[in-house]
Amino acid sequence: MTDRAKFVELMIHHGVLKFGEFTLKSGRRSPYFFNLGAIADGAGLAVLGRAYADAIIELGLKPDVLFGPAYKGIPIAVAAGVALHQFHDTRVGVSFNRKEAKQHGEGGNLVGHALHGRVVIVDDVMTAGTAVAQAADIVRAAGGTIAGVLVALDRCEQGPDGRTAVQGMADRLGTRVESIVALRDVIEFLDSSGADADSLGAIRTYQRQYCQMTA
Repeated sequence: MTDRAKFVELMIHHGVLKFGEFTLKSGRRSPYFFNLGAIADGAGLAVLGRAYADAIIELGLKPDVLFGPAYKGIPIAVAAGVALHQFHDTRVGVSFNRKEAKQHGEGGNLVGHALHGRVVIVDDVMTAGTAVAQAADIVRAAGGTIAGVLVALDRCEQGPDGRTAVQGMADRLGTRVESIVALRDVIEFLDSSGADADSLGAIRTYQRQYCQMTA
C-alpha cells in the first residue's frame, strides 16, 4: 500500500472521511465529506502531524514558521510542528490567528511565533480556497513570505474559470499549493479495497461532473 493509500485509510478509520450525502458550504451536494475536526485525541493528532511533517520534508517546503488558520488549521500546525522536531530534527515556529482580535492582555489577532521568514500555511481541505486566501493576507500583512500551502485533501473541484481551487490559489499567491492526497487517491483506494459499489459510483459521478483530475 502506498503512503497516499495509507493516509486515505487512516482518515476513514478516524472518521475524517465519510461517505453518504452531504451539503457543502457552497450549497453543492457531495457524496463524501472530509472533516479533520473529527480527529479529537492525541493518537489521531500524532498520526496527522507525522503525515504533514513528512509531506513538508518530501516537498522541500523548508518553512521557518507554520501558520494554521483558525480554527481547524490550529491543531494541524501544532501537531506538524511537533512531528517535524520529533521525526525530522527540524525546528519551526508555530503561529495561528484568532477569529476576533483580543482587546486585552497582549492584544491582537495572532498567537505564537512571529510571522517572519518563510511561512507555510497548513489547513485541512481545499475546496474553494477562501480560508487559505484569508490566511495569506494575514501572513503578508505581518511581514511573512508565503513559502507554500499544504492541505490534507485536494477535492479537485473545478471553478468557473476551468481551474481547480489548488491551481487558482497557486496562481493567485505565486507559490506552491500542495496536498497530501487528492480525490483521485480516494477513488483509487476505494476501488482497490473493494469498497461499497454505490459509494464509489457516486463519487465517480461527482468527479466527472464537478472535478478536474490532474496528474
